[in-house]
Parts: sequence; C-alpha cells; structure tokens
Amino acid sequence: MAFNQDHPNFDTNKAGWRPDRLLTMPFAVFGRAAIAWVGNMGASAIFLLLAFLRIFKAKQLAKIVQQIYYIGARSTMIILLVGFFTGMVLGLQSYHALVKFGAQGALGTLVALSLVREMGPVLTAIMIAARAGSAITAEIGIQRISEQIDALDTMRIDPLRYLISPRIAAAIISFPLLTALFDLIGIFGGYVSGVLLLGANAGTYIYRVQASMDIKDVTDGFIKAVVFAVIVSTVSCYQGYFAHMRSDSHGAKAVGLSTTSAVVLSCVLILVSDYIVTSLLI
Repeated sequence: MAFNQDHPNFDTNKAGWRPDRLLTMPFAVFGRAAIAWVGNMGASAIFLLLAFLRIFKAKQLAKIVQQIYYIGARSTMIILLVGFFTGMVLGLQSYHALVKFGAQGALGTLVALSLVREMGPVLTAIMIAARAGSAITAEIGIQRISEQIDALDTMRIDPLRYLISPRIAAAIISFPLLTALFDLIGIFGGYVSGVLLLGANAGTYIYRVQASMDIKDVTDGFIKAVVFAVIVSTVSCYQGYFAHMRSDSHGAKAVGLSTTSAVVLSCVLILVSDYIVTSLLI
C-alpha cells in the first residue's frame, strides 16, 4: 500500500497512519461544522444590526409601506384560511377529549389559550416564511447573482438600507398584526366546529374565551411574533444576500438552494426560539 507522505495523518517516524489522528477525525468534522455554524450566526447578527440601524434613515417610509403590503397584506388570505381550519380542528379534537371528562364547558378556554399563546404566533410565522420569506430570498438572490447589488454599490447606494432594512421593518410590523388576525379567525373556527357542528353551548364558549385570557397572554403572543419576524426576515435576507458565496453551487442553482435553506432554517429557528421565549416568559 502506498502512503501519501504529505497527508497530515501520516507519521514519517513510524511510516504509517497515526492512530490518534484517526480517532480524532470524527471530532474534527463536528468541530469544523460547529465553528462554521457559530461564524454564520455571528455574521447574521452583525447583518441584522447593520440593517436595523438603517431603518431609521431618511426616505425609508415609502419602501417600508411597500414591503408591508408585500409581506403582510398579500399573506392575509393564507393566514385566514390556515387559521380558520386550525381553529376548527382544534375545536373538534378538544371537544371529543373534554367530553370524556365532562368538561366540554372548558372548550373556549382550551381553544383560545392554545391559539393565542402558541399556535397563532408559530403557525403564522411558518406560513409567512413559506410564502414571503422564500420570495424575499429568491428576489435578493437573483439581484445578487445578476450583479444588481454590485451596481447599487457602484452608484453609492447602500444595499442594506435600500433592500434589507425595509423588509425587516415591514416584518416586525406585519407579524403581530397577522398573528392577531390568525387568533381571531382561529377562535371563530373553534366556535363553528365546537358550537355549530358539535352542539356545545355558545354562551359558555364565548364566556370562557373572554374569562380565560388576560393581557399577559396577548402580550406574550405578540412578543413571540416580533421574535419570529426578526428571525424570518434576517434569515431570508441573509440567505439571498450571500447566495453567491455558497460553496456547493453557483448561479441560478445557488438561488434555489438558498431559498430552500432559508425556509427550512426559518422553520427550525421558529420552533427552537418558541421554546426559549416560552421558558423565559413563564
């Protein structure tokens, strides 16, 4: 067997492969992956900070309003549809579970708190990440590989202020509003499923919804919505802005892979941050 003496695992003194190096190779792979992940997280944090500071520059309002329409208003129908059927399924499952214990009167409490505290912010963020986040990544990625962003630099136009800051600001505004809309239509869906279709008492359902929630529940849901907005907008913009730096592909393929990575990473970070924020708010 021929040995490559230039390989770092080759020991010239023993004329063979060093066992200690072979044992540490798997740990080295994980170490490199961890270092790359930490580096990307640090770069994303700096990217977010620089873009956030540029939100308060002059002449940003028109771009922010345009992005609110694109991210928020155009996502309304999918939020209404998903929220309504989520509430219906939640009301259906909760009613049959509560009937076993004779506690069907608590249906309104279960539906309202489940939607306002957890399902509303999480599902709203995931839906917007799938619809608007993917489009943002693809749009910015195409501008990057077609050198439009480089052209902005040439014309002394700050790409972060022009492309990224309005999207982050629009996401921070749109996510809580869409979350509130999701909660309302979801509670109505639970009413349709539990009261109109299964025969639960309408007055009890409405009373439980009103009595079980307080301002802290609503505030916690909005805090989660803002956190998710920062995550989705930052990940989507970051993946598109640096699509040309992918080592596994180039050109149009890089945009496609960046879009996929943005959606998957956004959904994973939404679920992880949901647990962290919930543990801090309790």
